[in-house]
Parts: sequence; C-alpha cells; structure tokens
Amino acid sequence: MIAFATLGCPGLPLDEVIGLATGSGCTGVEFRYADGEPIHPGLSARQLAETGDRLRDNGITPLALDSYIRVAGEADDGEVVADLHRHIEAAATLGARYVRVFPGGGTPSPVADDRAVRRLAAVAEAARAANVGVLLETHDSHRRADDAVRVVAAAADAAGVSTVDGVPLGVIWDVMHTWLGGETPAESAATVAPWLAYVQLKDIPSADEKAPVAPGTGVLPLGEVLGELRSRGYAGWLSLEWERAWHPEAAPLAEVLPGFVALVKS
Repeated sequence: MIAFATLGCPGLPLDEVIGLATGSGCTGVEFRYADGEPIHPGLSARQLAETGDRLRDNGITPLALDSYIRVAGEADDGEVVADLHRHIEAAATLGARYVRVFPGGGTPSPVADDRAVRRLAAVAEAARAANVGVLLETHDSHRRADDAVRVVAAAADAAGVSTVDGVPLGVIWDVMHTWLGGETPAESAATVAPWLAYVQLKDIPSADEKAPVAPGTGVLPLGEVLGELRSRGYAGWLSLEWERAWHPEAAPLAEVLPGFVALVKS
C-alpha cells in the first residue's frame, strides 16, 4: 500500500491532491494538519466528514493527520493532552486511521521520556474508543526506533492497553532519522516491528545535507529497509515524505512520485 504526505505539495487544493494520488497509483495520503492546507484545524465536523467521504469515493485512504504536537516537549500537560484529544476527534470524523505526533523533547533525557509517556497514556483510552492510533514518529529527540518504542511501550503499559496495528498507540518508522541515529535497517526493523503502524521513506544527499533527492539516488539504505520489511512479511503502508514545504527548491512531488512507486513495487 503506497501513500504520500502532503508535506510534498504544500497548500495544494484537495481536488489536486486527489488527482495526484489517483494518477500515480497511490491509495493513501498523509494530510499535513495545519493552516493553509486542504484539511486544517478550522474545518467543522461536517466539513471533515464530507472531505473523508470525497476521499473514499475516489479510492483514497486518509492515512493520517500529521500534527505538530510535541509530546515530550516543555509545555503544560493539560494543553498537550487537550490538543491530542482534538486531533483524535478530528481524525475519527475524517475517517483517518492515525494521528502523527513528534517527540520534541530537546536533549534526550528521562524527563522527556516521562512527559511523553504521561501524555500518550492519558489519551490512549480515548484513541482506542475512536479507533484512531496516536503514532510517535522516530524524530528529533527520539529518532532511533529504540527511543520511540521505549516511550510508546511504557505509555501502553501505564494505560493498560494492548496495541494492534498502531491503535491506540504505535510508531511511525521514519527511515532517515533512525539511520541518522546510528541504527541499521535490521536493528530498526526488529525493534519497531511490534509497534509499527507505517513507514515513511525519503532520500537525502548525505548525512549533513537534508534537502530531498529522488528516492534511491541518495545515501539512505532504502533497498535494505524494503528488504527487511519484505523478510518480515510487512504488508502495510509505505509513505513518501517529500519535504518540499521546507525545501521549495525541490522538484514538484508529481515528478518524483512515479519513481517512488516504481521503487516500492520493485
């Protein structure tokens, strides 16, 4: 199952996002949930439901609402938990399977872990009831699979929930960040497997240069990643995170999607 994130086509109207997906053979979309995007926090419940219907009518799964919540960050617990509840409700209304969250804990520390565990545990039951997964992406302060899984496992234990397919808690494997964190694809795949909801793929020129390049032409070991997933029988989503919102000089998403689809299918 192949998807892409709208981070690669910032501000693109919904009809054009749908056309991009259907024209490239992608059946899922991660929606950047932010102002200026076709799916944003200002939409009413009715508008979210109607948007979800339009997507499904076109054979597209709204894979996730990509939030910018930082569950390990130095904010008030109540504010973070309330924001998580709002995103879970929006995802359920849209019909999205997941809500993506970042760690955002600054320097890795037990204090950052504890903040993330408390907040994820606090919304686990609401997420389970809504059939929406809250997914911690391997990123920033918790970029290794080992870091993200440690937090999510502790939160699930604290909340007394069991996870299935990333619901109510799980992990997104962003392969760039685990590689930058020093893990091999084999190590990351083994660690993340029980908690894995889906995989984000991308490519970069070097460890010091993060501007996106066409998948398969940079330094990330995408072939090894895909091989590890195949060997483990993974049949879930593979999503292209083309970071054109942060690198406007990058090629349009429409130009790189065909190569990404071909790489994944090969």
